[in-house]
Amino acid sequence: MPTLTDLVRDQSDLSREDLEWLQALVSDWQLLADLSFADLLLWVPLRSADALPAGRGARAPAVDEAVPGWMAIAQMRPTTGPTAYPEDLVGKVVRTGRRGLIDVAWREGRIVREGDPEWGSGIPVREESIPVRRGDKILGVIQRSTNLSSARTPSRLELTYLQSASDLATMICEGTFPAPGEEPNMVRSPRVGDGLMRLDRSGRVTYASPNAQSAYRRLGYPADLVGESLGQITAALCDTGEPLEEALSVTLSGRAPREVEVESRGSIMQLRTIPLVVGGTRIGAVVLCRDVTELRWRDRELLTKDATIREIHHRVKNNLQTVAALLRLQARRLQIPEGRAALDEAVRRVGSIAIVHETLSHTPDELIDFDDIVDRVIAMAGEVSTPETKVTPKRTGSFGVLPAEIATPLAMALTELLQNALEHGLANRFGTLEVVAHRHDQGESPADRRLVTVVADDGVGLPGDFDVESSNSLGLQIVRTLIVGELGGRLDFRPRSGGGTEVVVDVPLENGRPHPSRP
Repeated sequence: MPTLTDLVRDQSDLSREDLEWLQALVSDWQLLADLSFADLLLWVPLRSADALPAGRGARAPAVDEAVPGWMAIAQMRPTTGPTAYPEDLVGKVVRTGRRGLIDVAWREGRIVREGDPEWGSGIPVREESIPVRRGDKILGVIQRSTNLSSARTPSRLELTYLQSASDLATMICEGTFPAPGEEPNMVRSPRVGDGLMRLDRSGRVTYASPNAQSAYRRLGYPADLVGESLGQITAALCDTGEPLEEALSVTLSGRAPREVEVESRGSIMQLRTIPLVVGGTRIGAVVLCRDVTELRWRDRELLTKDATIREIHHRVKNNLQTVAALLRLQARRLQIPEGRAALDEAVRRVGSIAIVHETLSHTPDELIDFDDIVDRVIAMAGEVSTPETKVTPKRTGSFGVLPAEIATPLAMALTELLQNALEHGLANRFGTLEVVAHRHDQGESPADRRLVTVVADDGVGLPGDFDVESSNSLGLQIVRTLIVGELGGRLDFRPRSGGGTEVVVDVPLENGRPHPSRP
């Protein structure tokens, strides 16, 4: 299905600034739908020839002339009442005259209400049309449709909702909602059903929903909120001696659109203030509130857990480095060359694992930028190569981001393959040694997403009777165990075109879930 942006760019002549205004409106109009107990449809005028099957016009229609037709570019249903339109209407095109209220609202720049409900779909629906204004320009029309099938005598809560919805509709018509420069409404912002308070011009509460009243009781205010200055009582509840309370009092008086969080007695509440400005005069504000205590405590627990995991990786890295230092010390004391070589190999293997844990100690999750790991493993292999081996290994391609369960065994395997190439394929000679990465993230099934790594050298090549499965080399046995046994991958040793050896390591990128590359 095409997006709002696609529909506006393809079917209308609205500018980029107009599109941004509509995007800001749509990001926040769940509020209007819930307060209205109504469905919302956003219509924009088509280009002069776009109401017909083909053709494109060159000029957007002026407000004082008829438009050829309308296209619905966004739709919102209420969470507080029954929907009037269960079917999806985004992308629907209607000719001028088929939606009379929309035509009038566009032409006259005012909110137009239907006197009698419509019964076209078998249920009574009250229709209203709200022109969407940006500055001196009308961008489109919101069709507000209320399902009256369950109509009853409204409660005070519902009357407050409807009055607030009427004020917001007037602000949309006057071009003051959404507020210019206001940040888009976040997904986790308080909603109407979480708790709502209506303030007068002075910032005193004229109505508080039961959920809002309960949220303030949890903060430690047991009395009725009606008649109280919301900013003052909230600042008093959250008094910590910090200058924040003065700004909090101003915000919750309804003078500016803002979101804040307050904490008292172990409870945390998120508040959103929406000033109501009608006819150029601030008449009050709507304040939405939501108890986010459990959510924030869960966030804090996750942060604590992440910090603990990073600290564990840091300590593991330190311990591995200590082990490597002890092995080096022991190697220096050995007089047997074979024993010293074996300890040197152990130092390299421990070092490759330590590099992974060092990287994990700096990341908030278990995903690693593996390019940095490979570069350090390559550098480590080059440092311990013999002076007679005039080779500088290099990397080509990108490994991207890998989970720790892949990164650790792969780093160890690459360490062994690089060392094997330097000691056997390129011993006492000039040459090239390259690590080439080919990442395949696209595919219809998880098995198609793989990482193929080639370790290539132009050395003496493989012996004629070489077989990795029967090789008694400890390093190659480790590589095979890691790649085939632990990662479920494939390992292939083959002659390189032009001389030398290529080792192909092919491992799956996931176990049922993708691990995206870092851009």
